[in-house]
Amino acid sequence: MSEHIALPQPPPPIVPPEGWHAIHLFYRIERGLWEAMGGEERLRAKTEFSRLVQDIRATDRTQLLTFSMVSPKADLGLMLLTPDLQTADAFSKKLGVALGADVLTPVYSYLSMTEWTEYFTTEEEYTARMVQEKSLTPGTPEMEAELATYRQHMAKYRQDRTNPNMPDWPVFCFYPMSKRRGEVNNWYALPHDERKTLMGGHAITGRKYSGKVRQLITGSTGLDDQEWGVTLFAHNTFDIKAIVYEMRFDEVSTRFAEFGEFFIGLQLPLDELFRRLML
Repeated sequence: MSEHIALPQPPPPIVPPEGWHAIHLFYRIERGLWEAMGGEERLRAKTEFSRLVQDIRATDRTQLLTFSMVSPKADLGLMLLTPDLQTADAFSKKLGVALGADVLTPVYSYLSMTEWTEYFTTEEEYTARMVQEKSLTPGTPEMEAELATYRQHMAKYRQDRTNPNMPDWPVFCFYPMSKRRGEVNNWYALPHDERKTLMGGHAITGRKYSGKVRQLITGSTGLDDQEWGVTLFAHNTFDIKAIVYEMRFDEVSTRFAEFGEFFIGLQLPLDELFRRLML
């Protein structure tokens, strides 16, 4: 009678009730190790890396973006979005060794989650605004038409924040940030309505760059060293520089924002990425 051997079971998924996990990874290429590898070995490494990227991108509800990082802060940048933390962890570890055990050295990483905002305009607030701005009466067909448009817009906005589809725009910018908790300016000591008003002004500035800059704010409170990760995509560096500069004059930034390190990259397909990185 043969003994039954139980196969190891994968750990249960860790999927939040809303939103996806986001991991930003930045690596330095160890040139000496790479050059010491033979030509066939380097080809196998690039083939393995390409296959892994394709497998990750074929995973349900998962996105992986690849960047050539500008400046010596890092050589290679990756942005991974996927619901399950188990999957995110497994993929990130495989990516770190896909070109060889010691070829990629991590120089910075950031873990966060896509999230909905607590500062959205409620249906009651939107109704009151339509009464004031357009003299509409609640319950009328005209008001119901306005509310139908509002609901459609908010559904898309929520989808874009919690389950985003990242663009293929070439210029990528990432930086972490937190809100100040000083003795004089403490964001978390402000009433919710005051914080909402300040964030509303911040959003007005951001809307000026619609079509020029795509932004994703991910939350990292309790997950990483700062509180939010900001990911920006644009077609040129001028618009990245302009939006960050202009937003710094908003009160929510001048009084309360603390910024981390900035990383700039160029989003490239794998074949061009390998050429750019001289692999």
